[in-house]
Amino acid sequence: MDRREFLKTLGVTTLVGALGPESVLAKLAQTHAAPPSLVTVKNGEPAQLVRAAVEALGGMSRFVSRGDVVVVKPNIGWDRLPEQAANTNPDLVAEIVRMCFEAGAKKVLVFDNTCNRPQRCYLRSGIQNAAKEAGAEVSYVHEQKFRSVDIREGVELKSWPFYRDALEADVFINVPIAKHHSMARLTLGLKNIMGVIGGDRGMIHNRFAQKIVDLNTVIRPKLTIIDGYRILTANGPQGGTPRDVRLLKAVIASPDRVAADACATAWFGLKPQDLDYLVEAHRRGLGEIDLRKLVTREIDLAS
Repeated sequence: MDRREFLKTLGVTTLVGALGPESVLAKLAQTHAAPPSLVTVKNGEPAQLVRAAVEALGGMSRFVSRGDVVVVKPNIGWDRLPEQAANTNPDLVAEIVRMCFEAGAKKVLVFDNTCNRPQRCYLRSGIQNAAKEAGAEVSYVHEQKFRSVDIREGVELKSWPFYRDALEADVFINVPIAKHHSMARLTLGLKNIMGVIGGDRGMIHNRFAQKIVDLNTVIRPKLTIIDGYRILTANGPQGGTPRDVRLLKAVIASPDRVAADACATAWFGLKPQDLDYLVEAHRRGLGEIDLRKLVTREIDLAS
């Protein structure tokens, strides 16, 4: 169902003018016996895309309650500008922060364990300024805040240091950018969890599928939002060449992190089964890899 048909089902066009299309989307989503499991929105600017996606899932209040401490975890790993598509779009991050506060969040934390120098990553990505202006507490990762966690469901990893703020938050919202990765083929939501771990992260790349799933049994996002406004199609994860960037103007949102990643593979001409870590995550019960089994919705903001 496209956006226009979605709104028409309300039967009252005056409601759109009174409340705005995104609020109407939320009201209609709430009337369904079962809200969608996954939403794709295309043909808009970052803030429009993500707000429409979350509202179509039932609104941020489905995931964030009054008084919650929320971690919004983008990819801020690289010393790159937004146009280079190595980090999550800053306008998208800022809009998520605003929606969390609208839902009653007490505090919203934004951070990442970067690969390049954090001061430059935070600044050049645009995320530091955008998230702060939206009200988030943006901080660098501090080594003393990692603590070792037993991984009870681990196959390859039995313990690993995780960042305390990620462990203690009431709500974890994972906000990766979709991009090519030279080792993993794609880096999406499951791999974005590497930004909240310490230790020798290079060790994760050996038997990667099992290890990244082990880590994801510890961190369980309530919501995964995949930034596809710009995607990096080659030379990932840090890119740097404009010819490798595709302006897609799309977002995927789902409480099922495996489904969100599975959906994003199509942007790169792949199938979910092409990523062994997605197959492993599904096998171990972290989410659904077959989107035909889910209630999904696509919204075209240009319609």
